[in-house]
Amino acid sequence: MARASKKNQLIEFKGTTLPIVSITVHSLLPEQLAKTADELFGDDAFFDGDPAVLELDHLQTTDKASPDWTAIAHVLKRHGLDVIGVRGGNDTLMHAATRAGLHCFAAFKRPARNDEPAQPPEPPKQEPARVEQQAEQTPATTQEPPPAPSFVPTLIIDRPMRSGQQAYARGGDLVVLAAVNAGAEVIADGSIHIYAPLRGRALAGASGETGARIFTTRFEAELVSIAGVYRTFEAGIPESLAGKPVQVQLSGTGSSDGEKLSLKALKTD
Repeated sequence: MARASKKNQLIEFKGTTLPIVSITVHSLLPEQLAKTADELFGDDAFFDGDPAVLELDHLQTTDKASPDWTAIAHVLKRHGLDVIGVRGGNDTLMHAATRAGLHCFAAFKRPARNDEPAQPPEPPKQEPARVEQQAEQTPATTQEPPPAPSFVPTLIIDRPMRSGQQAYARGGDLVVLAAVNAGAEVIADGSIHIYAPLRGRALAGASGETGARIFTTRFEAELVSIAGVYRTFEAGIPESLAGKPVQVQLSGTGSSDGEKLSLKALKTD
């Protein structure tokens, strides 16, 4: 069969990376979500029609009735977020979301870390003469080293970010060497380092990395986020932090009080 010429190919498939806001919800009751969203963003549409995915792995309670996905999407739509799907949760929630027209994404799982070294199995008991004979017949083998982890280069931006612009460092850190102006947004799966004023929005740990941090030499942010935990500054930035070097990190991870953002002055000398 003859291959089609490239000139006649009307469809091409390419991999791409699109910025999507990850929203961790602890309740699916529209009234509770509306109250929390109003406290965070006020009455205005804080976002600019950004696509969003609801993270369902941290729900505190699961209602027996199917969630009102239309009402939930409407609550977030008021603040400029377009809910396109969900991630995590049980099968019942996933099926209900699918019926509501939402896409279901695979849950983000961190590899389990075992701090205790694995104990080698005890060798079977054998007669000394037989063990010696097997040692002579079996050639010595060298264990191959484990494959090196894949390297994700740090994304570096050396030009000012204007209002409406967005940058996303997928799978790694982001370094910005110029100002992130009001209305601009920088996102990274790892940490964000800004050696200039941060006047816009910075979202680190976008894929759920709770150990990510945000650093800036001049803090004037509209919003900061670590692993989906947000804080806005519509009422103004604390005087002790305004215009100063600051680091942002997540505290309270795994505690009963819940996770919250910690903002501290950063010493640069």
